[in-house]
Parts: sequence; structure tokens; C-alpha cells
Amino acid sequence: MKIVKEFKEFAMKGNVIDLAVGVIIGGAFGKIVTSLVNDIIMPPIGRILGGVDFKDLKIPLYSQTEIANLKDPATAPYIAYGQFINVMLDFLIVAFCIFLLVKVINVLRRNEKKETAPVEVTEKDCPYCLSKIPVKATRCKHCTSQLEASAHG
Repeated sequence: MKIVKEFKEFAMKGNVIDLAVGVIIGGAFGKIVTSLVNDIIMPPIGRILGGVDFKDLKIPLYSQTEIANLKDPATAPYIAYGQFINVMLDFLIVAFCIFLLVKVINVLRRNEKKETAPVEVTEKDCPYCLSKIPVKATRCKHCTSQLEASAHG
């Protein structure tokens, strides 16, 4: 039962849940990028290149005669370099989007650090006993030493 308790504690940690959400969002984002490449970017490029569909670009590993003699010619092996081009474009677009996202997050973090107000000092050390005392104090509450008038008081 101890292992179940440990697993529950692990699974409920914030970073595990954040990671799970990130993976799910990343998968959905990957589908969007794949659709962007296959349905929006590649058709105009194929049109410019004379009506070529990149998905159809492949190098057969058998001759046309050997392919015709196969039981199922559709299963003939080939090198699908057009599909590889599509996948590379997917990767480049995802990598660029992630780069932009990280860049924006870093800018927001820098702005957030600039906006934080300096912490107001409310305590000081007693010069005699080194205890923490209020800045406006004129006598230490620990050693009862008389203190110099502070600039704050």
C-alpha cells in the first residue's frame, strides 16, 4: 500500500500534471501544424512546381515490371521523400512557434521582474546584541540598549 501512496503523491505533484497538460496541448498543436503544412502551405508550392503533390513524391525500390508482378502493387516498397519533406516542414514550423513562444515568455518574465517594487525595510539589527528590531525603534526590546535616532524615525 505504501507504493500506491507514493505513486499518488508523485502523480499529484504540480510538475507531473503540468507535463501531462503540455503533452496533450503539444499533440493538438502538432495536428494543427500538420494540417497547416499539408492543407495550406504545400498545395500552393505544389501548384508553383507544376501541380506536384509532395505526398506522391517517392522513389520505387522495384522496377515497374516487378511492381506489376506483385500480388498487391500498392504494397510495393518505396522511399517517400515527399512525405519526408512534409514532416521536415512540420518540424520547422513547430520549432519556430516554440521559439517565438519561449521568446515572448522570457520578455514577460523580464517585464515582471522590472515591475516588482523594492522591498521596504521594516527591521534592522541591534548594533549591540544583533537581534532584529523595528527600524523606528529607539531602544532594543532584547537588550534594552539605547539606539541612535534612525533616519526612518
